[in-house]
Amino acid sequence: MNTRVASPASVQIAFTVFTLLLSVSVCSRLTVLVRLGDGQIAEELLEADSVKDIITLEFKQTDGTLITFLADFKRHVKVFRALVLGEPEKGQSQYQALCFISHLDQGEFIPSEAMARLRQKNAHVVRTAEERRAVERFSLNTALNMSLSWQLSAHIRNICRDARDLVYTRQQDIQHWMDRGVAGSIFEAFPPSVNVTGLQSCSSTSDPWRPCACSYSLNLEWFPCQLKYCRGQGPNPYKCGIKSCSQGYRFDFYTPQKQLCLWEEDT
Repeated sequence: MNTRVASPASVQIAFTVFTLLLSVSVCSRLTVLVRLGDGQIAEELLEADSVKDIITLEFKQTDGTLITFLADFKRHVKVFRALVLGEPEKGQSQYQALCFISHLDQGEFIPSEAMARLRQKNAHVVRTAEERRAVERFSLNTALNMSLSWQLSAHIRNICRDARDLVYTRQQDIQHWMDRGVAGSIFEAFPPSVNVTGLQSCSSTSDPWRPCACSYSLNLEWFPCQLKYCRGQGPNPYKCGIKSCSQGYRFDFYTPQKQLCLWEEDT
């Protein structure tokens, strides 16, 4: 992490936005107003638990979709869940749950211990991220056995229980976890008879019951991605605030029927 030399004025600005308490905090709950990509404002809830070593982020998109993100630092796992509102006139249920599991890289987010000590000033201010990261794309070709998901992370079953069979991950993440002792039996490849890479996209498939290649995109518009360090009177720099980031994600995956990917008709 780079050390940032800051003037007293810039230090004061950092503290008027977010400040890190020196006292130890186990859990925290922070609400931030965030401007979404379409210009609308959403209320984003960030929670941290330094004992479980997790952070969660949740907000509702303009179309009503509820996005939940969880970072499990102990198991190096990140979970994305989208609760997409259904279209009853097209035979869908009230909502559809999607879950995507991936490896959590070091440095993507600030540690849970730092997040748990974060406090906000000027809560009425609408936030925009200081850094917009490039879109990360996932090609998901494996399903996760939910009954054994606890071996990967104890939090997956709770977040993804509504997704049922639509819990996806990718081969490169599986290899990373298996190298660290996770059993390969908790992952289930797609049926051998299905050529996922050769499937027609759902957007160009007319039969609602035909298997197809689906895509789903989401954005985490604001999250603390890095601690800021300033120099004071002493020889060592100290934590004086946070840097915020925005990150887009695209998930490409197999679905057994177009009926489970109707949002692509609107894109």
